[in-house]
Amino acid sequence: MHLILVTSAKLPFTATMAVPPHARGYESFGGKIGRTSADSSPEWIYPPTAPAGAPNIVVVLVDDMGYSDIGPFGSEIDTPTLDRLAANGVRLSNYHTTPLCSPSRAALLTGINSHRAGFGFVANADPGYPGLRLELADDVLTLPEILRDNGYATYAVGKWHLVRDATMNPSAARGSWPTQRGFDRYYGSLEGLNSFYYPNQLVSDSSVVDVEEYPEVYYLTDDLTDKAVSYIKDLRAHDAEKPFFLYFAHVAMHGPLQAKADDQAKYRGRYAEGWDELRKRRFASQIAQGLFPEGTRQKERNTEPGYEAAEWDSLTADEQRRYAKYMEVYAGMVDSIDQSLGRIVDLLEDLGELDNTIIVFTSDNGGTAEGGPEGTRTYFAEFAHIDDPEWIGDVPHDEDLIGTAKLGVHYPRGWGQASNTPFRFYKGQTFAGGVRVPLVVSWPKGLPRGEGDNGIRHEYAYVTDLAPTLLDLAGLSRPSVRQGLPAKDFDGVSAAELLRDAGAPTLHTEQYSEMTGHRGFYRDGWKLLSLYEAGDDLDAPNWQLFDVRADPTELHDLSAEFPLKAAELAEAWDQSAWANTVFPLLTRADLFRRRPEEARFSAPVRLLPGTPTLERYRSQRLIAFRDFTITADLGEGYVAGDEGVLVAHGDPLGGYLVYVENGELVLGVNSYGRYASVAVPLPVGTREVTVAATVEPRLRWDFVISLDGTPLAELTDQVQLVGMAPWTGISVGVDARGPVAWDLRERRGTFRYTGSLRSITYTPGAVRLPQRVIDAVEREAEYVAE
Repeated sequence: MHLILVTSAKLPFTATMAVPPHARGYESFGGKIGRTSADSSPEWIYPPTAPAGAPNIVVVLVDDMGYSDIGPFGSEIDTPTLDRLAANGVRLSNYHTTPLCSPSRAALLTGINSHRAGFGFVANADPGYPGLRLELADDVLTLPEILRDNGYATYAVGKWHLVRDATMNPSAARGSWPTQRGFDRYYGSLEGLNSFYYPNQLVSDSSVVDVEEYPEVYYLTDDLTDKAVSYIKDLRAHDAEKPFFLYFAHVAMHGPLQAKADDQAKYRGRYAEGWDELRKRRFASQIAQGLFPEGTRQKERNTEPGYEAAEWDSLTADEQRRYAKYMEVYAGMVDSIDQSLGRIVDLLEDLGELDNTIIVFTSDNGGTAEGGPEGTRTYFAEFAHIDDPEWIGDVPHDEDLIGTAKLGVHYPRGWGQASNTPFRFYKGQTFAGGVRVPLVVSWPKGLPRGEGDNGIRHEYAYVTDLAPTLLDLAGLSRPSVRQGLPAKDFDGVSAAELLRDAGAPTLHTEQYSEMTGHRGFYRDGWKLLSLYEAGDDLDAPNWQLFDVRADPTELHDLSAEFPLKAAELAEAWDQSAWANTVFPLLTRADLFRRRPEEARFSAPVRLLPGTPTLERYRSQRLIAFRDFTITADLGEGYVAGDEGVLVAHGDPLGGYLVYVENGELVLGVNSYGRYASVAVPLPVGTREVTVAATVEPRLRWDFVISLDGTPLAELTDQVQLVGMAPWTGISVGVDARGPVAWDLRERRGTFRYTGSLRSITYTPGAVRLPQRVIDAVEREAEYVAE
């Protein structure tokens, strides 16, 4: 008999035994690995940590606010928070930006010239060239990405406008959305503009907020401020030391101008003297504050055709009264922005962090002329001009409604001229009125003012300097790689020494500019500038030369006196344009081109009840310039007593809706504030409601209502909603967000449908307008989006 001894084949493992070569997952581990924890030691991986004492950073960017609209730059508007920050901080009197909003935002957040960052225009076009990608490329680092890599919490609220309008829907790639570009949290509007009472769409992080009805006391600036405050409080509840970056990009002051009643009332009667007198007073304040040297002159008013502002005393009493009302609203909005900043400052004080927070306040471009010579009470209609004397234009609504939720308005360009005091021209042009804006920087701990330093810096600085300056002040480094690609270098330079030392020279000695054919080039105190007018040779600029050290308001063209200097700078512009991806030059006529794939937005779509409000651009493509049919499937049929909205598209600024009330089916059309409707009895058992729109001459629609295939009523000669209208997208079974019909909203609220509604189907028909008319309207719509 044999005895068999069975033993384990496992060999002894010693603590010094190496991890075998076939093991996986241990390659970068810095601790010790054994077979059990007794033979091992751990290693923890930590995210980046900011340097001890790193400052918080708050950048407040205002939209379409000119050089002179705040107290530290000459304004009579109450801005106590900004007055306080400027009194202890630094003002850059010679700070420049790009002429339009998306390019300025791209340059600010990347430190890269706008065309090189892909934003040679606003993100409401898609012409297909490298300098006009209108999405941030994978090799473009953003300031929040850099700060997050340096241990910062990063937050953004407000206007983004760095995604193309065709990519704002849930099915689109989101590589250029805020939370994919370095922000931990985001709340605001991806659009270039919005209503302040009924935003058409808000986004939280990377998802649309499905709002059905805004609170009665809602105001967008307050909502954004609430969110910014909550982000900071939330951070401090969890981490008492981690520094944060807050990018607060206001939707204000972009039109439509709307202000809270109390803020409007504060300025009642303060602008009765008009824009000419206001311009004089603001300029006198600027001289007294030391923003410009004694002897500086300003042109009395813009007089160039297409840019001219009327002499105030030449206006009728009725015009003066109405025009002054617009400015009261504008002033109330500026006041509201200062109140918003005041809440941020108060919070920082409560936290004991104001002393170590860098606060930057500036604007994306100068004041605008988009309201035209007379202003408008029907915002989107005013920007859809065609050669038709019967076009709806500026509907003469009650003046008491100006600035309220019921109207979308904008001021006459004479107020834009005053906003840009003491400079010429406006947003969109490369002259100082379009690109020279206020900049206030406050950092009590890091930028203390020395004795005799009034805090004003007169040296040149540019929007691309902000990112490198903030990193320099905070002592932070910038990665050289993004997503495995070599990151584009900064075009801007740090202005930190300029902020610290009143005697420091600028390091930014030259800079190109270009926008829709307008050009500019700055070098060592000289500026070469050109206006582009429709019909001109795009590549043959009519250059004007200015010595802006002696003539900061750009009044005296020296090109004939110094032709060699003009030629030198023209050549420098050309070289810089090639180096910054500016070519090919495009006019407005070229810019509105869209990629062919966008044709899918005009395909039929079936919308089910409960579908979130359809995105604005997608909705608009279903009806723009074309016939279309809306079909409501009522399932088993209409039952007596069922009521509510079947479908709604738009808001107070323009739209249409179909609803059931008191046994009738009603079609209502809001033509930029003019409301018309037609009603038909709705028989019990009706299963299908159809509304068919047919394009008629002069940008009109005729509507026909059919029940179960039988035509029963018409609503004819209705003005088409084109360009940026309707502003709010399509909602099913409810009139969500802004009301299409005020009377109905006041009676029934959002009026959700109570009966059986299976679906709403849109069937777009043929486009029935000449291409030249479509092109003209689309160009005007792009202008609104700037």
